[in-house]
Amino acid sequence: MSIPGLGQLAPTAAPIAAAASSTASAPTTTQTLEPYWEYRFEVPHGSTLTIKLLAGTAEKDGTELAPNTPYAFTATKSKINTWHGCTLEITAPSSGTYDAYTSEPTCDETPMVSYLNLHFKLESLRAAAQKTAQMGPRVLVVGPPNAGKSSLVRTLASWATRMGRQPLVVNTDSREGMLTLPGTLSAAVFATLIDITTDWGSLPSSGASAIPVKLPLAYYYGLPQSDDNPKLFKRILGRLAIAATSRLAEDVDVKSAGMLIDTGGVPTGARAAAYYDFVAHIVAEFSVNIVVVLGSERVGSEMQKRFAGQTTSVGETVTVVGLDKSGGVMERDEGFMQSIRESAIREYFFGNAKMTLSPFTQQVDFTAVSIWRINEAPSKPAADGGGITYDEGEVQTDVLEKAEPSMMMQNCVLAVACASVHDAPDIIRDANVMGFVYVADVDEKRRRLRILAPVSARLGDRPLLWGSWPEHMVNLLI
Repeated sequence: MSIPGLGQLAPTAAPIAAAASSTASAPTTTQTLEPYWEYRFEVPHGSTLTIKLLAGTAEKDGTELAPNTPYAFTATKSKINTWHGCTLEITAPSSGTYDAYTSEPTCDETPMVSYLNLHFKLESLRAAAQKTAQMGPRVLVVGPPNAGKSSLVRTLASWATRMGRQPLVVNTDSREGMLTLPGTLSAAVFATLIDITTDWGSLPSSGASAIPVKLPLAYYYGLPQSDDNPKLFKRILGRLAIAATSRLAEDVDVKSAGMLIDTGGVPTGARAAAYYDFVAHIVAEFSVNIVVVLGSERVGSEMQKRFAGQTTSVGETVTVVGLDKSGGVMERDEGFMQSIRESAIREYFFGNAKMTLSPFTQQVDFTAVSIWRINEAPSKPAADGGGITYDEGEVQTDVLEKAEPSMMMQNCVLAVACASVHDAPDIIRDANVMGFVYVADVDEKRRRLRILAPVSARLGDRPLLWGSWPEHMVNLLI
């Protein structure tokens, strides 16, 4: 198979056969788990750990494992838990290493019981909302970094879908993408099960998939931290909140299921105050009525002070719930997270081990593209009379700057905005993302760009957004 601009690719039959033979020769062990036990594992990049459920029941982040079905995990730190006991078949990687151990908590010791109790409480609220045609619970999960916030949101979403619900899941952490690339804020309705071999499931792409693909609504922020440009971050949050609440108003199933909102970790030092302001903004914009604090009494105390006696736009009291952090949560260092981001970008353009994609390359003149750079505009410290201010009617054009193509763009990912190059900067800024392109090469002498796109279509009059996140990466074409 040949990809334009990339040359000839090796046939896929040989690698698949080689993988099958290596898997057959890989050592296999059997692991028996008692009720409430957990099998915790860490698989680095380049290694693949295969797990199969032989007997009993088990789940990962709320999604049940199918019996006698092999699941291949790579570049992940996660766990598999069981409520009634199970037997797992573990196939170690034929090359590379992995780390795994069994945790043996009792019913009184595992925090999973408290997570399940929270789910049942949310389910009772959803049932009541369905009877009265009201909005279901809107849940915001906050806590320090590496507390398991995203895992809890995935677990609650998976349990809800198993009950026949269709919750709307919102990601407000631009450092990690949900069903899309990092640098975005996104939302998606989860009505079917999640692919447990990935965090949120496969990125939307062209090709067959055994698991139904979720299509997110994404807005490009392009910066790693919410306080890198507070006005832009709040503006995008407002746009996402309008879209989310509109979906709740128009879809009765989603309305009764409510929302589950994921956030980034609480920073330390002076930046913590700005983070709490963003949390208050999310609570107001999404009409959050339940704030779940995971793994921090200090953050829980701050949330209690901020939301004590506060009500939502529909008159509901804001409730703060504190939960313990799971012992299975593993710290993910920056090097590991950068590898995760690079893997997501590669998957978006080239697919993964289950599905190979053929991206399209095209040569584009500098004059044929309209690129807008997202600027950093951090909030001023309190000593300078700063803080975070926001006027809903204010048109902020200073967050975007028209950019000339240059070598700085090489190996960068650009977001394709659902707007026209003739639109005003504020319209381009507020537009949702259609997709992404990758700048493979910049020829300043000939004034041409070599762009990699997931589909064979010209960019047309779509403006491109260029931010500092995700960061520059290695050449995809090597």
